[in-house]
Amino acid sequence: MTMKPSDLAKSRGLKINNKLGAAANPARFGSAEQGADKREQRQQERALGVVPFACKLPITLVKQLQERGAAHEGGLNGLMTELLGQALAEK
Repeated sequence: MTMKPSDLAKSRGLKINNKLGAAANPARFGSAEQGADKREQRQQERALGVVPFACKLPITLVKQLQERGAAHEGGLNGLMTELLGQALAEK
């Protein structure tokens, strides 16, 4: 059975899209090695008992925390641990 020219064009287009979808992502989107490093880092953090904790804060407070975190020996994570520990101990 012969195909119409529009059906042939559609078929070619689908083939091209399938080839593009099957192609590997370029290096600018990261490589598999970076993903493995992140996995290892997450596993190490879990072993230390550290978990990610996200919350929404006012931008003025975030800027203050970033400034103090830059000067703190443990960085922003160390500062947050210290401040939250102190605040919870007070209650």
